[in-house]
Amino acid sequence: MKNCCSDTTIAAISTPPGAGGIGIIRISGDMAKQILATLFQPKDPSCRFQSHRLYYGHIREPHRSNKILDEVLAVYMAAPHTYTREDVVEIHCHGSFLVLQSILELILESGAVLAAPGEFTKRAFLNGRLDLTQAEAVIDILAARTRKGVDLAQEQLAGALFQKIEPIRQSLVRARAILEVAIDFPDEDVEIADHAALTRQLEREVAEPLASLLHNAEAGRLYREGIAIVIAGLPNVGKSSLLNTILQEERALVTAIPGTTRDSIEEVVDIMGIPVRIIDTAGIRDDAGEVEILGIRRARELINTADLVLFMIDGARDVSDGDCRLYAQVCHKPLIPVINKIDICAGKLPDLSSFAGIRECVTISAREQKGIDELKQAIFTAVTSGREQWEEGGCAPNLRHKMALHAAGKACADALAALRMGLTNDLIAVDLQECLLCLSEIVGETTTEDILDVIFQQFCLGK
Repeated sequence: MKNCCSDTTIAAISTPPGAGGIGIIRISGDMAKQILATLFQPKDPSCRFQSHRLYYGHIREPHRSNKILDEVLAVYMAAPHTYTREDVVEIHCHGSFLVLQSILELILESGAVLAAPGEFTKRAFLNGRLDLTQAEAVIDILAARTRKGVDLAQEQLAGALFQKIEPIRQSLVRARAILEVAIDFPDEDVEIADHAALTRQLEREVAEPLASLLHNAEAGRLYREGIAIVIAGLPNVGKSSLLNTILQEERALVTAIPGTTRDSIEEVVDIMGIPVRIIDTAGIRDDAGEVEILGIRRARELINTADLVLFMIDGARDVSDGDCRLYAQVCHKPLIPVINKIDICAGKLPDLSSFAGIRECVTISAREQKGIDELKQAIFTAVTSGREQWEEGGCAPNLRHKMALHAAGKACADALAALRMGLTNDLIAVDLQECLLCLSEIVGETTTEDILDVIFQQFCLGK
């Protein structure tokens, strides 16, 4: 799978669309230096393009008018000490889309081809610069929505998951080697494969580490993908005020008139490192107008798909029949009861005994921003099942990893069962090989081309 020997030189704009101070075009492949020499006119005529040094000059149109397109800095980086392990050139020009596009067109006319999404990182993987978990970490860094998400992706890029998986793979290789020798020499008087010792080895060095990785896989999903939280309650209980308070901005319109929010309003906020899509919905009541009814219908749909519901109650009045009816509609979801308006309840909170299953609640004043930190802590505890400390290093952050770990765990369990039942060495070896293949797929040793295409198509152009 490794060692890409493509004779194609690729190029793409590596900075995001839109105007900016600086834009970067990246070229990778055997023709990179030749294309730079054709288009770049250095300020110093004696320039010889030493590797990893910036040069000042201009990009000129060399074939027709010889006109200057832009004033640039250019760097040539010689293989293998580059991101792709190929010759790489970067041209740093002004961040105008028209300028970038014009320079890119000249590069393509000079023999390069437009890079596919993620093709630079794919070449880095194929040339052994990164394993597949590190390549996927690049996607996670680009997509991260919280600082914690960036930190976990950086750990992944540094090889944290590979470092967790590699000792397991090596243990499987050793176990398989013993079994293969026993299979090749079945008539030896000495027992080559000690099944009791192999069982202990697989339990300690394979099954337990795999279980630990799977146990922490949910942490990776949380910090990578985040969760959706819906604020649900009757009209005028303070849902929009809570959204504004959490965001620290006036995102939702707040009035004393019930039914102000007639459609959902959502924003992503960082709650203790987890990206939370928090959604303010229309207040659910029976005597709503036609437009408000549409918002209520939408609110019910969002409640059914949410990961967590904040069930809000007005602390300045007693629990009503409307509160009870709404609770009946949301109690099937994981929820946190939130009593708002404690600043005007005169110390007397509503009686929640009519809500079956509610034992504790969070009390807040959205208007005076009281209790918000406690609410964030309750959200974090709810979505992490109360585990305050996650084992961060090497947690499997995506579904592909999780499925492969599940398959590896099953194969290991099958091998252990075969050992305990005293089955033949060749049957045990088959299960161990399946476990090894599943782990090798995670790091990219045995990954199919179709899976690679799906992974790298998630990248933007130029990465």
